[in-house]
Amino acid sequence: MKVSHMIIALIIFAWPLYYLYEMQLGAISFLLLAIFFLVISIKETKKFKAQKNSNDKESE
Repeated sequence: MKVSHMIIALIIFAWPLYYLYEMQLGAISFLLLAIFFLVISIKETKKFKAQKNSNDKESE
């Protein structure tokens, strides 16, 4: 995922997350942000593993 897409997604979801925080539901907004970054890190890890496997196959 591109950095610009991540920033745009965070900006779009900033107001609803802040609203949850103001309503004393900050744990929910923290959980949603944690899930968001977990999904991004899983996607990036898969991409790097695929890239590493393709580089290993080319070197053989």
